[in-house]
Amino acid sequence: MRIHQVLCEAVVACLIEIFEEQQYADKVLEKKLRSNSKWGARDRAFIAEHTYDIVRHFRWLQCVYEKPITSTTDWWQLLGLQLLRQGLELPNLEVWKSLAAQHWSDLETRCTPVRAVRHSIPDWLDELGQTELGEDWGATLHALNLPASVVLRTNTLKISRSELQAKLQLEGIETTLVGTVGLVLSSRKNVFQSKAFQAGWFEVQDASSQLVAPLLDLQPGQRVVDACAGAGGKTLHIADLLQNKGSVIALDTEAWKLEELSKRAKRAGVHIIDRRPITSAKTIKRLHESADRLLLDVPCSGLGVLKRNPDAKWKLTPEFMERVKTTQQDILSRYSLMLKPGGKMVYATCSVLPSENQQQIAQFLEHTSNRFELLTERAILPQEAGFDGFYMALLLRKE
Repeated sequence: MRIHQVLCEAVVACLIEIFEEQQYADKVLEKKLRSNSKWGARDRAFIAEHTYDIVRHFRWLQCVYEKPITSTTDWWQLLGLQLLRQGLELPNLEVWKSLAAQHWSDLETRCTPVRAVRHSIPDWLDELGQTELGEDWGATLHALNLPASVVLRTNTLKISRSELQAKLQLEGIETTLVGTVGLVLSSRKNVFQSKAFQAGWFEVQDASSQLVAPLLDLQPGQRVVDACAGAGGKTLHIADLLQNKGSVIALDTEAWKLEELSKRAKRAGVHIIDRRPITSAKTIKRLHESADRLLLDVPCSGLGVLKRNPDAKWKLTPEFMERVKTTQQDILSRYSLMLKPGGKMVYATCSVLPSENQQQIAQFLEHTSNRFELLTERAILPQEAGFDGFYMALLLRKE
């Protein structure tokens, strides 16, 4: 592929917004890719892939560069290093004249192979991961720096997985099977432009995330509360498993996220979702002991999904980690009151840290005076199957 200057300019502009203006990478790229209708699929892929790769490997590239990043020229140099790293030939641009005659194998010897640098992660986060995961941490870091797969969840209210796979193939989208209703794209495509997406036949949802809703042991007709619903990926999966029978109450502190759920539900043909913004403690109290099933997909560090949100590792702080664990325990203690005696609850995070997962459940059980029982739990590390890191625990309310 010939590398055009305008595409490189787009990557540099994205990097400045992400690192200097502290914008979220996915939002920056979404806006940038909409800004030029003349860019084709390969152009868009170049911009997205190289932006994400530099974000993923930022510390390592900066180490190779051996200078602080203080100007636009420095960002151009980092992009040049990334292109060399991938074995590509640099275009004949003035800004890259100093790099043009160099080879990546020579450049990378400049950098000390310290693990936190090699895997491009802050020192404090590397120390935390080592403390909590021990010998699994190195493999976890490696897996989190790989590009994320695009995984679809079949909307079985409208179509079977085999039918969906065939329909996608007609649109030039090849897939392989994963899980019970999942499809993994064989190569990256903009699936949101497909006829299958417009028809509501699937949602984009990672394979690990697709394991959460089935753990609730859902039966049609039940009343289910999704207490941290966000834009509703798992909410829609719950409605699918209920066969559109019963009710799903989607709660979230951010009302705008629930608005997005409304659009997705309409496209999916789901009509049993009741969206309720959490405006005060009364929202939770009104639902006291009303739910047959309760999903607590709580706020977390997001360390299990760094491969799809690599900029998060540069935005996390030790102070945030402590705050989010306090929030998790608060949600567990207060929101669990919405569950009926005999009902089941799933606590889930997209983190790989036991302090956000197993330890939170142990603390919750210790403080609930034997009213809850842990039925099963599962911790998924990203190196196990190549998908997101996740944790989920199923609990029974006994009384």
